[in-house]
Amino acid sequence: MFQPSAAPLHVVAVGLHGLRYLFEALAPEYRRHVQITLLERAYDDAVAGIKSLAGREAVDVVVAAGSNGDYLRQHLALPVVLVKVSGFDVMEALVRAKSISDHIAVVMYASVAPELADFVQVLDIQVALRHYETEAEARQCVQQLKAAGVRVVVAPGLVVDLAEAEGLQGILLYSRRLVREALEDAVELAKHSRHEQARRERISTILGNLRDAVLAVDLQERIEVINPAMASLLGQAPDQLVGRMLSEVNRDLSLGITLQSQKVETERIQRMGDKTVVMTRLPIIEQGKLTGAVLICQDSAAIQRLDRNLRSSRKARAIDTRYSLDDLVGNSLEISRLRVLASVAAKQRSSILITGETGTGKEVLAQGIHAASERSQQPFIAVNCAAFPDQLLESELFGYVDGAFTGAGRGGKMGLFEAAHTGTIFLDEIGEMPMVLQTRLLRVLQEREVLRVGAVAATPVDVRVIAATHRNLAHEVESGRFRRDLFYRLNILPLILPPLRERRDDFPLLVRALVRRLSGQFGQVPEIMPALVEHLSHVAVQYSWPGNVRELENVIERMVVLAMAFPDRDARALVAEVLGVDSWSSEEPATGWGYGYTQQLENARILQVLESCGGNHKAAASILGVSRTTLWRRLKRISV
Repeated sequence: MFQPSAAPLHVVAVGLHGLRYLFEALAPEYRRHVQITLLERAYDDAVAGIKSLAGREAVDVVVAAGSNGDYLRQHLALPVVLVKVSGFDVMEALVRAKSISDHIAVVMYASVAPELADFVQVLDIQVALRHYETEAEARQCVQQLKAAGVRVVVAPGLVVDLAEAEGLQGILLYSRRLVREALEDAVELAKHSRHEQARRERISTILGNLRDAVLAVDLQERIEVINPAMASLLGQAPDQLVGRMLSEVNRDLSLGITLQSQKVETERIQRMGDKTVVMTRLPIIEQGKLTGAVLICQDSAAIQRLDRNLRSSRKARAIDTRYSLDDLVGNSLEISRLRVLASVAAKQRSSILITGETGTGKEVLAQGIHAASERSQQPFIAVNCAAFPDQLLESELFGYVDGAFTGAGRGGKMGLFEAAHTGTIFLDEIGEMPMVLQTRLLRVLQEREVLRVGAVAATPVDVRVIAATHRNLAHEVESGRFRRDLFYRLNILPLILPPLRERRDDFPLLVRALVRRLSGQFGQVPEIMPALVEHLSHVAVQYSWPGNVRELENVIERMVVLAMAFPDRDARALVAEVLGVDSWSSEEPATGWGYGYTQQLENARILQVLESCGGNHKAAASILGVSRTTLWRRLKRISV
């Protein structure tokens, strides 16, 4: 069912006499949601009338029939729906004609269907079959039929009018059912056109606010959409470009090959007049089918803006080390062994690969190695390989020379490898590095020199590489996503940071260290903190900590804030609130600050108390501060 919109759909129904009466009779059925304008004109008069109407108000679709409808289709830009003639309606009209006279003719627009001739022959009806294409042919046809003794003419509206003018009986081919079907089709087409218009307007709004020059073409390479930036680049107004063939507007911009190959082409440097632009060509695939292609042109100003932003952010990453190996807190066997290995590795020149889950402290370890090495007084530069688009990561790491590409700064730019000369570069998330840059990185490690983008001569560098990843690079190598030779170059001194769940003995030390650090940031240490540390250390070992040390730090920061905000609260209540549990004696856990391990902690506490009581439910319930019925219900929940 049609839903009303801000402006009703507008359908123009074009027909003479009999067809017009059918339109007029059906129009009230659509009055609520559709404006139907009746136009009793034909051919050029109809075209002029519709154009005049469209100049004053929006027209969505036109409904017409026969030669008049075909003429409108050829001379209007608007969609035209034709009232179609069915075999059933022809048969019904012939039956009516037979009841009036045996001297019958059927006149059709363009051609007579062979099936109609067969039908007439089977019924043994004497019917003259004729067709026409122009009004003049229709008029001549009627005159000939009258001379031949025909008394009844079954035909479209134009011929019916001509026949009745000659004194013959005319029977309209179009039934009320056919006209209703045509109007329904017109309404659906109008809704679709409105939807497409709204979509085009949204796209135009989006593209109009882009600084990059963008245009889209259809399968014939005819320009469908173009934004002001592209129109300005081409030196013409958008309305002068839409509908034209792109290759005719500018052969150098052609998307013909893209439409044929359906392949993406990126970062092609090309001259356009006095400008150098970086072009990207993309096929448009909708529901698995090619429907067109897109051209994107970036001018030098846009790339220069990106370059300035990158250079500013690069300065922020060229940091002084804040951590030492002593900041790897813990006395567990895993951490103690890791500190010894890292201390030995720090004295070497070989590359180091740190592997560990997110939040385990990979950069802390990298900075600690740098601080313990002979390069400690030299630069330590960290870069996250997953934080940059591929094309920008290359220039960021290796730099570029003057004029290497559009927007390249005068004099070029030093890459991060050169900036880390004599020091250490920390390549975090190395597993996200694209294959093409893996090849360039391998050359740096092998040859100890960097080739800037656009340069012909390499620059020697002395830099220690520490890489880190949360991925299993050995598996990435086997799956073809990481170069085998680069993996062996990086994995000379492998260091593995264990997840927090595998070093539970370190929780008390970690909690205390993090509390001291965060309390220092807030400028005070709440008096209740020792008790908070004790309770948190007790319950924290029951949780798996998928976010590792970083997640633990976030929890402690919440705890410090609460301790300062509510100095009169007891430690147990504050810890419960931080972890999202109202208290161990509550019937149901409260939402509190909310943490995913609420149920985990409560279940672990119940089982721990029950075990300490030797399975005595009465004693356990007393310690937990709940009734035996509540304890029984919670134990049942745990066992489910």
